[in-house]
This record gives sequence, structure tokens and C-alpha cells, in this order.
Amino acid sequence: MSDKQEIIQGLLAEYKDPAALLTAAKKMREAGYRKYDCHSPFPIHGMDDAMGLKRSPLGYIVFAVAVVAFFSGILLEWWTSTVDYPLVISGKPFFSYQAYGPVAFAIMVLTSAFTALIGMLALNRLPRFFHHLFHSRTFERAMDDGFFVSIETDDPKFDLQVSKNFLLEIGAKNVEAVTSE
Repeated sequence: MSDKQEIIQGLLAEYKDPAALLTAAKKMREAGYRKYDCHSPFPIHGMDDAMGLKRSPLGYIVFAVAVVAFFSGILLEWWTSTVDYPLVISGKPFFSYQAYGPVAFAIMVLTSAFTALIGMLALNRLPRFFHHLFHSRTFERAMDDGFFVSIETDDPKFDLQVSKNFLLEIGAKNVEAVTSE
């Protein structure tokens, strides 16, 4: 019977309120940490700037797909009414674009909605079925009333004792090592 050795995967620091978490995130960025994340039960205005996060490319992706979908819808309607099955109705031309707008718009909205959902999941690397933070009993409060910063061991600046002391210096109430078990 062998004992499994627990491997440290990172640190989890708890802060008293959103303002303290925001300040801690800014100080983490200024200190040069890159592989850290902030966890709170609600969005905190200014957190992206404090962490130094770039703007999400999701809006550009959705816009590009929307434009392609809109013109694909018009192309589909043109092809079916002009090439595949041309009918002269009340003397109107084969390409009567005025009637194509609502269908093209509906196709654009539908594909944009699916792109936004799938793109958000992909860019956030979700669903995530496992993370070492899930082993922490303290972290269970992150969705209720806790404000946390987590640093992963693969951060270039990570050193167990130095990072722990730094987190305490910038106002952490307590700091715990997150292990693999």
C-alpha cells in the first residue's frame, strides 16, 4: 500500500471584498504574474483592465459570420428563384431582392447566435470538467460570497513561498496551496 504524494498545482488566496480583489489583480499584473485568475460571485467592473486582459475577438468573429451568412442567404434565394426554379410572377424580375431581406436577416441572426455561443465556449475553453481548484473546500464559496485569486504553478514567476508571501502582502485574508488530491 503506497501513499499518493500530493503535488502542488498552485495557490488560492481569499480577499475580503471586490475592491480588495480588484486591487490585488492590479498588483499581480504589475508584479509580472501571467497565469492567474480572479474568481468572484458576480462580475466586477474594471477587472479586465486590472488584470491586463485584451478585448475578446468574439465580436469580430460573430460580425464576420453574420456578414457571410447574410450574403449566403441572399445568394441561396437568388440561385433558387433565378437559376434552379425560375418563375415569372406578376411580371416581376427573377431577382426581386426586396423579398430576400427577411429570410437573409433570419439566417444571419440564427448563425450569429450559434457562432456567439460556440465561440464563447471555445474561447473560454469550456466546458471544463476538471480543475484542481475543485478540490479546495474554501473555493466552494467562490460562487456564494468569496473573492479569490488563484495562481498556477506554470506561471513563470511562481515560487511557492515567494508567491504566498506576495499574496499576503497585497491583502489576502488567507492563502492555501492547491494540490492534485
